[in-house]
Amino acid sequence: MAEIRYFARLAEELDCRAESLELPPGCRTAADLLALLRDRGGAFATAFDGSTPVLVAVNQEMIDPATAISDADEIAFFPPVTGG
Repeated sequence: MAEIRYFARLAEELDCRAESLELPPGCRTAADLLALLRDRGGAFATAFDGSTPVLVAVNQEMIDPATAISDADEIAFFPPVTGG
């Protein structure tokens, strides 16, 4: 099972910091996973609707959404970090 982690405002909006998820056969990339999560509806649809940026890391490395993922991965979603 893939370990999914949500950080910062995403964790707050989703009321979830982490979950284990068995990726369905058609879920091969981070973009596929984003679509799967968005299709859950409710807070997930809002959080992943594309209106605000979401960064993705797999196994603690930043990736492009087209990157392949597997059930053995830790996949993290978080908003861009800003500094001042």
